[in-house]
Amino acid sequence: MQIIEDRRALHRIPELDRQLPKTLNYLKNSLSGLNCTLFSPSEGALCAFFDFGKASSIAFRADIDALPITERSGVPYASSHPGRMHACGHDGHTAILLELARRLNARKELPHNVLLVFQPAEETTGGAKQICDAGVFEKYNTKAIFGLHLWPGLTAGSVFSRKNELMARSCEVNVDFWGKSSHIAKADQGIDALAAAVEFYTRATAMEHALPEHIFRLLKFGKFHSGSARNALADHTHMEGSLRAFQDEIFLGLQEGLRTIAAQIEAATLCRAEVSMNDGYPAVMNPGDLYDQVRTVAPFEDLPEPFMTAEDFSWYQRSIPGMFFFLGLGDTPALHADNFDFDETILVKGADFFEKLAENFL
Repeated sequence: MQIIEDRRALHRIPELDRQLPKTLNYLKNSLSGLNCTLFSPSEGALCAFFDFGKASSIAFRADIDALPITERSGVPYASSHPGRMHACGHDGHTAILLELARRLNARKELPHNVLLVFQPAEETTGGAKQICDAGVFEKYNTKAIFGLHLWPGLTAGSVFSRKNELMARSCEVNVDFWGKSSHIAKADQGIDALAAAVEFYTRATAMEHALPEHIFRLLKFGKFHSGSARNALADHTHMEGSLRAFQDEIFLGLQEGLRTIAAQIEAATLCRAEVSMNDGYPAVMNPGDLYDQVRTVAPFEDLPEPFMTAEDFSWYQRSIPGMFFFLGLGDTPALHADNFDFDETILVKGADFFEKLAENFL
């Protein structure tokens, strides 16, 4: 099948961020013979516009960048680029959109025009925002955008989604405490940065746990480094973690709470404290009215709970109505694993689902 040939060809040439010359060349060669207009709205991006003579459009998105991972899958179509791999299924997403393009090309009539968005930098700095900022959706009067992600552990070949919370808003959290080292026999002459950090961790965790159970959120620290000797107070402690939530007020409230706790501990211990957090991606939130509309024209399975991972598809949803889905892969290696692979015949299910939306969404 051509969709499998596309996936394997793309899998062999993984590229990073916005530097995607081979990937873009493959896409242009695949699309150039079709009845669509090709253009690049931002660095590393490519769009294909299928004009059916209608006043408005709908859009479909595929992310096209890879990861800095050395592949160890052992498949014959493995990466030919050392240290780079399509370990998150973006090659599959792109193959689905290329198949949709071929199906659109065979159509004479649809209820709207269709814009296909091939997006870079999902794994790094968020290429979706640049495409939104380019004004492409306003230019083509785009009423809605749809995307999907291949997902291990969900029923193979089935499409899943849920109303409202789907994927979390996230940011990295870095915390530093600077004290004064002294021998533990003279601890009164030092300022214990380790003790300050432990207090911070305890209070930050309690703050997150104090929220009601029905509010989806996550605050965890995976890295903690302090001191240089067992018999000396630490003069510096560094912590790294991640904060995730869905509602902006919850997310921003937890961020402010972390800063407040650090300031209080700084005042009480005389350790100098610093908390830094990056912007991250917004939450992927599926609008209820769009969810209800899609279910009537392209059925899918409902997820009982959201995933706490992040996705820059959320930037599209902040520009126009958008809905995101998961396409189940069954029992496969995890995303971002160096041996990630899957049953490629499942990709047809993704193309079928998108085709239903293109045919029936009004």
